[in-house]
Amino acid sequence: MLSDDPHHAATTWLADFNRVLGVGDATAAAALFLPDGHWRDLLAFGMDFTTVTGAAAIERRLGETLPRTRPRDVRLDPERTPPRHVMRAGENVVEAIIAFETATGPANGVLRLVQTAEGPRAWTLMTALDGLHGQSEGAPDNVHGTRQFSGDNWLDRREKARAYADHDPAVIVVGAGQAGLAIAARLGALGVDTLVIDRHARVGDNWRKRYHALTLHNEVHVNHFPYMPFPPTWPVYIPKDKLANWFEAYAESMELNVWTDTELAGGSYDEGTGSWQVTLRRADGTTREMHPRHLVFATGVSSIPILPKLPGLDGFAGTVMHSGAFLSGAEWRGKRALVLGTGTSGHDVAQDLQANGAEVSIIQRSPTYVVSLKEAQAVYALYGEGIPIDECDLLATASPYPVLVRAYQLSTARSAELDRPMLEALAARGFQQTLGEDATGFQMMYLRRGGGYYFNVGCSELIAEGKVGLLQYADIETFVPKGARLRDGRTIPADLIVLATGYKSQQDVVRVTLGDAIAEKIGPVWGFDAGGELRNMWRPTRQPGLWFTAGSLAQSRIYSKYLALQIKGQEAALASGSTQQRAGSVTHAP
Repeated sequence: MLSDDPHHAATTWLADFNRVLGVGDATAAAALFLPDGHWRDLLAFGMDFTTVTGAAAIERRLGETLPRTRPRDVRLDPERTPPRHVMRAGENVVEAIIAFETATGPANGVLRLVQTAEGPRAWTLMTALDGLHGQSEGAPDNVHGTRQFSGDNWLDRREKARAYADHDPAVIVVGAGQAGLAIAARLGALGVDTLVIDRHARVGDNWRKRYHALTLHNEVHVNHFPYMPFPPTWPVYIPKDKLANWFEAYAESMELNVWTDTELAGGSYDEGTGSWQVTLRRADGTTREMHPRHLVFATGVSSIPILPKLPGLDGFAGTVMHSGAFLSGAEWRGKRALVLGTGTSGHDVAQDLQANGAEVSIIQRSPTYVVSLKEAQAVYALYGEGIPIDECDLLATASPYPVLVRAYQLSTARSAELDRPMLEALAARGFQQTLGEDATGFQMMYLRRGGGYYFNVGCSELIAEGKVGLLQYADIETFVPKGARLRDGRTIPADLIVLATGYKSQQDVVRVTLGDAIAEKIGPVWGFDAGGELRNMWRPTRQPGLWFTAGSLAQSRIYSKYLALQIKGQEAALASGSTQQRAGSVTHAP
């Protein structure tokens, strides 16, 4: 049982931790963790995202990093929520937000303690770089109210900055979705010259041009942008056009340099100059060559549609489209449709078609995890605990992979029990279900492979009631001009086939734009690596100057900070002529 005083437990542990760090005793420091404790570090002690588990591994990591990191004054952050008792992944712990100093800059983190016979011990510790010495986020240049009565005013300067007529940016971000805008805002606040390019005509079109009924599937308080939270009057679930318009307003308000109707036509990296040579193609056919030092792909996990080669589909006489091109079921009223895929997009498209008077069946290729929209919000529960969002963001990063797995197993089990009547009704119709690998539900399915689940907003009931038909792909022999012929000889007629078959990864985007060599050099993007971190995301890749960002609005908000710090660290080192810098890292003093 933990002490009744969480403040005392936390300060006792921190006093012991500071004492042994002060003499560089990694062995004694590791002894303050549980034997199977975890330490996740985001740039504070190293040049990457790293998780280690077990006292021996923690001791080795501390021994390697303490001499150059020189952590000191590890303390409770007085500006944050005080230590408190909470339940995390089924464990009753004392949770405390901490701050400390390193040779690189200020840092913070989250400590979770359990009580043992020897006193409080760390179950998990997350440490994260919070800034760089001498590199603060910028303030407006008009802070004293100075007026410019001759020469350029603010608008003149903005237009020149956006035009890049006489210089190149330090960073080009490919994609103006939530990930691209978030990293551009972070870099702009740190004074790093950044250009965002997007192939759409308007900022926000990546949401604006999606299907008519689309609304976000998580609640508004999880989804704020860096520096500009949504107004408190916003709806709980944000409609896609409202979000798209916010993207546009955000880019303007944050003074982001964005070129729309622009795509990356190709590029190569010059090892000698440490810069890229990239060609940007505008919608009017003109091109511009630029030489940024950093190229950030922010094209997301929904970039290049997967269009599978299916038997007989080329001979189908009706319309075939990917779900990304589907806009509304209204034009298909009175028609017959088949939707291939039982993820969220497949279900939403099927429901849209059915609501608009089409006769529709959904085709299931593999077992699918289904959770009601209400119960899906359980994974975001900490954002409803009444603490500031920046603290929630710290807590969201504080669970290393093994703890994350356990937390999602518990929430998935609870959701399945609460959703039991719906799931049983689906099973009775022959809908194949899964709880996901390791029974971890939709969050791990998203992080591991980007799909395979459905947030039920009504389509499950339509399937259970037979209002949306259900076919198993294994029962289809081939597609034919009039629809799909089943192995039992029947033909299911169709005028429309929608392929809700997902998207390729950002590695494939690199392959198309930068070539096979670089794509193979970096390896897979997204999905967990052996260390329990998302592969190549927000951290150094094997290709200098090449970075990736993607994910939900929350992920984009949280991890853009750490990506921006790494790029700023390189730029600052370059400006100072530092020789301590290596590609893909912030500077850690010796």
